[in-house]
Amino acid sequence: MARPLIGVSTYLESAARWGVWELEAALLPAGYPRLVQRAGGLAVMLPPDDPSRAAAVVARLDAVVVAGGPDVDPARYGAERSPRTGPPAHERDAWELALIDAALASGTPLLGICRGMQLLNVALGGTLVQHLDGHVKDVGVVGHHDVIPVAGSLYASLVPEVSAVPTYHHQAVDRLGEGLRVSARAADGTVEAVELPGAAWALAVQWHPEMGDDVRVMGGLVDAAS
Repeated sequence: MARPLIGVSTYLESAARWGVWELEAALLPAGYPRLVQRAGGLAVMLPPDDPSRAAAVVARLDAVVVAGGPDVDPARYGAERSPRTGPPAHERDAWELALIDAALASGTPLLGICRGMQLLNVALGGTLVQHLDGHVKDVGVVGHHDVIPVAGSLYASLVPEVSAVPTYHHQAVDRLGEGLRVSARAADGTVEAVELPGAAWALAVQWHPEMGDDVRVMGGLVDAAS
């Protein structure tokens, strides 16, 4: 059986250096494609493009992953910008929201990671907490904490036990988007995973599975795309 083709959204950075060159770059931490590959999929990168092309792109994929990255522009969910919110990434916001809309409309399996979970929530009318205290071990240091699955959820069907996950939380889900269900929480109640019942397969997690060894969440996406 052919391995499913999994598209992963990318960062868009004003400058990246390799060799003697420093140029604008669409790039992705290698943990993302490696996680797709370890879970049995083929990974392709989806750099920001005209949002009107998202449906055509998604139509050629078996599944979509919306990767982590910069803060979602608060204007997208009708909030004032907090001083602790990072600069906007307008091209990524527009492109990835279009990818989410196209995946949900077509029934294409969808996985959001960190920012990807926040964007899924915003796409469905939800809001975000613009800064969480106590969820970052240190600047640039990935920590771990336990995530508690909600019984009967899609996430619990993949990871039924309480498990420690790689975390670097700055923002989080506040008001849930329409139709979304919480499928995991941290011990302090922070929403750690959401899913969209009734969709072909739509799950999003607050943590960074690409920075750990557990492939079960990505494996669920790959299985749904196969």
